[in-house]
Amino acid sequence: MTLIQILIVVFALFALSRTVWQFKRGTLTFVWLLFWLVFWLCVGLVAVLPQTADMVARVVGVGRGADVVIYVSLIALFYLIFRVYVKIEQVEREVTGLVRKLALDEQDEGQKGQKS
Repeated sequence: MTLIQILIVVFALFALSRTVWQFKRGTLTFVWLLFWLVFWLCVGLVAVLPQTADMVARVVGVGRGADVVIYVSLIALFYLIFRVYVKIEQVEREVTGLVRKLALDEQDEGQKGQKS
């Protein structure tokens, strides 16, 4: 096994442990736990057995296994960026709503205090 294979396997094991830890803390749903477990297991598998990427490449019609890994990685990255973007937009809307509500509540309290 080459040094890069060892490093990738060690990192995949580390990422697996962090994924399980995040799930146990309650910051990761079961569906995302499964997604990340499968992802990091596949990373480890391809690092240990690079010929698996070549087999997948032949099935999908890509020239080399490294190319299919790059294509899948790009697709996954763009999907995850999209998910983060949607979540940020949702949080921004929630914060805006809360700030408006707090401002209105403070205004109502200020008006009540002036009447007394």
